[in-house]
Amino acid sequence: MKKIDRYILSKYLTTFFFCLLLFTAIVVVVDISEKTDDFVKSKLPVWRIITDYYFGFVPRIDAMLFPLFVFISVIFFTSKMANRSEVIAILSSGVSFRRFLMPYIVGGLFLTGLLWLGYQYVVPRANRIWGDFEARYIDPNFGAAGGNNTYKQKMYFRIDSFSYAGIRGYDTVSRTGNGFFVQRFSNNKLVYNLRAETFNWDTASRKWRLQNVVERDIDSLTEKVRFSQIQLMNYNFTPRDLRKDEYLKDQLPTPELNELIKMERLRGSEMLSTLLVERYNRDAIPVSVMILTIIGAVLASRKIRGGSGVHLAFGVLISVSYILFSRFSIVFATKGSFTPFLASWTPNIIFGLLAFYLYRKAPK
Repeated sequence: MKKIDRYILSKYLTTFFFCLLLFTAIVVVVDISEKTDDFVKSKLPVWRIITDYYFGFVPRIDAMLFPLFVFISVIFFTSKMANRSEVIAILSSGVSFRRFLMPYIVGGLFLTGLLWLGYQYVVPRANRIWGDFEARYIDPNFGAAGGNNTYKQKMYFRIDSFSYAGIRGYDTVSRTGNGFFVQRFSNNKLVYNLRAETFNWDTASRKWRLQNVVERDIDSLTEKVRFSQIQLMNYNFTPRDLRKDEYLKDQLPTPELNELIKMERLRGSEMLSTLLVERYNRDAIPVSVMILTIIGAVLASRKIRGGSGVHLAFGVLISVSYILFSRFSIVFATKGSFTPFLASWTPNIIFGLLAFYLYRKAPK
């Protein structure tokens, strides 16, 4: 790496992190002004508010605005270089435009990897911290059921290829329910049936505790019935799986999210598309950092009348367009027939083609 590469890369990273810290400070100040009354009502010391709320809020907001920060940073410092004729001097010295973009690519890869790791592990934990604080101290309706009543009714889902379970009622907070049954089929015939009046999650054994259980083994001619007061059963679903709220997917690290997707696909769940969109977005959004880096560098490297103001205007327009494309595709995937994979990657494909077109048209 040559001196000019280190110069551009240092400008890129320092501008980005300065922009990130500046916008984070602004967002935190605005949030404090809006939630001061809630913080006072919680009667928590300042350090508890910082650790129990802002340790979750800040990573969550930063990850959401990360690509925008990257784009603005690239446009800002590159347009400054262009206005000072630094880009012209670099290209006039015999450096190709592709070689000029190399430090941008290195910086973009570094930030892409940083955001990718954040989305896999850090952001889900931050969402959990933020969500728990919101549920306990700020919005009592936010809670474990995502804004709905915590008592779920008439749940029916698939356990495995041959077994189905049903629940008459279940409370997601106390982890207790009633009217539980399991049915197992073979060759389209019922061969096993279990019913329990009440059930709850046993935290010590990490199994389901069933009360007043009736089991039936059924064959073509006979039926065996067994009664028991209490049974501990190890089913392949946990209280987390019974929450069925829209915030659960945001709070699971990627390995746990993959496990949940596998189980919901087996059960034929209606929320499978939403889970898949979240999973694919965790890979697609970090890639947008690299795409926006190239677009920003290509746009801002050309010296034009109006300077940084025009470049920033173009940057804001492209950023808004990217966000709109992303939102529309997600809505079509969760509410329509658009596949989750295309919903997550379509904005990157479209803007990747735009980046390639701008690169081909850029001054060499």
